[in-house]
Amino acid sequence: MENMSPNVLKKIEDLKTEIKILKEDNTKTKRNLMWKVRKLEKDKVLIENEKMRLDREVKSLRGEIERFRSPPLVIATVTEVLDDGRVVVKSSTGPNFVIGYSRFLDEKSLEPGVRVALNQQTFSIVHVLPSEKDPLVTGMEVEEKPEVAYEQIGGLEDQVVEIKETVELPLKKPELFINIGIEPPKGVLLYGPPGTGKTLLAKAVAHETNATFIKIVASEFVKKYIGEGARLVRGVFELAKEKSPSIIFIDEIDAIAAKRLKSSTSGDREVQRTLMQLLAEMDGFEGRGDVGIVAATNRPDILDPALLRPGRFDRFIEVPIPNEDGRNEILKIHTKKMTLDEDVDIRHIASLSEGASGADLKAICTESGMFAIREERSTVTMNDFMDAVDKIVGMEHDEEMRKEAGVMFG
Repeated sequence: MENMSPNVLKKIEDLKTEIKILKEDNTKTKRNLMWKVRKLEKDKVLIENEKMRLDREVKSLRGEIERFRSPPLVIATVTEVLDDGRVVVKSSTGPNFVIGYSRFLDEKSLEPGVRVALNQQTFSIVHVLPSEKDPLVTGMEVEEKPEVAYEQIGGLEDQVVEIKETVELPLKKPELFINIGIEPPKGVLLYGPPGTGKTLLAKAVAHETNATFIKIVASEFVKKYIGEGARLVRGVFELAKEKSPSIIFIDEIDAIAAKRLKSSTSGDREVQRTLMQLLAEMDGFEGRGDVGIVAATNRPDILDPALLRPGRFDRFIEVPIPNEDGRNEILKIHTKKMTLDEDVDIRHIASLSEGASGADLKAICTESGMFAIREERSTVTMNDFMDAVDKIVGMEHDEEMRKEAGVMFG
């Protein structure tokens, strides 16, 4: 090295420097290439996942296209099950067919009256359909229990005991009736003047029992077209059987259950057909199972005798205008959350409100509170109650006087 000329030494140094730079560039290039490889591997995984997702979506879309291409099914009703593994059905298009069914279907599900779906080409049964229900019928089921307990009903102790025995006891302790050897009552009719607590009793029963509660106002059964009302009645009882144990509450039952007369219009005849369907469902060939019926009316005198016989309505519970003790209990319930002055005498208010119903007594409490609010007071005084009694009971007295005057003078 010492004998080398300076030019050669310089060239050697330059070569070493160049080799060092090339090594450093190679390391950077290698590092960059490795980073790119890892990135490409990640991209590959993402692309494969996306490809799998798209393949599933394509498969789903192809299946949906195939379903759209498949011919529509024919709806039919099973009328008879034969011994040779075939059934007789009545199709929605009219004619009856004797057909077979898929071996994947449960034979026990094929019963007379069941709706099925038929292949349009072979007319074989491919599906068993659920029973048809009107949206109005399914909307009648009360899912949440009413917030009314027996303790919130005043002056009706005897009626509460009777409805407990008739409705609540058969559902909670059916073994008592089995031991005695009698069938529990199936129907209860609550009758009495308006505002006496008939609907409250029904709500309390729904609150106290774990049964499915189905509420309907009888006027909802009255429909425009022939047969619609009877179909709704049938649908309500089918829903009650499926949801049993259950209670059907029919409010204002006199809307469809008035006495049948010889002379009637076409509208009256349709209402009578609905009534006859109700009579058949209440006491027909098929048992009702654990389905109780509670009905309410303020006109029991106009109800059809066929509806009132034992086997349909076994118990009649009168819900009368409360006496003084009953009015006192009702006023205590409605004033429980009110801020009352020390001079308020509930017993005296009860004695002054002779002939008032439970609804009237609630209105008296509300009206007395409104008198206090009008004067921006924080408590309700006895004078407020006296003014409310004069207003509510006086209005009813004036109404009765007007009715009597109208009868006298035509």
